[in-house]
Amino acid sequence: MKKSNAMGKMGMAHGETKSGVQNGMKLLLALFMVLSTMGVSAQKNAVLDAFAKHGIDTGVLNPENLQLPKNYAYELQQTTITSASQKVIRAQFDPSLPKEEQWTVLTVDGKSASRSDTNSFRKNQKKEQAAAQTDDATYRIEKETPGQLVISYKQNPNPSDKDGAFMKDCRMYMTINLKTKKVEQVQAINEKPLKIKMLSAEKFDLTIKYSWNEQAKRYFTTTENLDMMAKFLGQATPVQTLSEYSNYNKK
Repeated sequence: MKKSNAMGKMGMAHGETKSGVQNGMKLLLALFMVLSTMGVSAQKNAVLDAFAKHGIDTGVLNPENLQLPKNYAYELQQTTITSASQKVIRAQFDPSLPKEEQWTVLTVDGKSASRSDTNSFRKNQKKEQAAAQTDDATYRIEKETPGQLVISYKQNPNPSDKDGAFMKDCRMYMTINLKTKKVEQVQAINEKPLKIKMLSAEKFDLTIKYSWNEQAKRYFTTTENLDMMAKFLGQATPVQTLSEYSNYNKK
């Protein structure tokens, strides 16, 4: 009987110890979550405080507000330069047309575009995807001067955007003019080698410049300049693509 009681007490002690360890782990996990949340909040709050200080609209932190407009027609001149060739395409986008016909190629290297040119260009245009979401834990202030504020952050691409998944390995740098209170550009720079469809890229540097249209109350993209060191089938080559947007017209 005494032996049974002793074993019972040992069992209770063991159970209490196990329960205590579990409770301790839960407490540590909860504390870690709180500290992590505080860290995330502190980083984003520092950016929001800077925006409030300078009177900047926080709407620019929403990637959707800097996307190309879906209800405007516009023209595009795209120049692609590699070590072996250069190609200039002039095209126009019209959202009022059927989806498969919204892009029309006007000229290729100054000559009238063929049906094949248009079909190839349409095929290469990125399919419409939901905008990426900004990772709140990655915000930071890079530079703050009397005339300029530069913040950086990373994005989580939409899961359905398989082609744009590589953007999660890039850091975005947003430059804001403190005199106009408007975004001037966003630059994406890779932090590790990227896999982009059939290519691998040691260097990826994309700079998008914007202009604010007071009448439309929105940003319009003016240029996109991509500077990339790409490798295909083991062969590395520099690739530069300059896209110039103009003649925005609401439809």
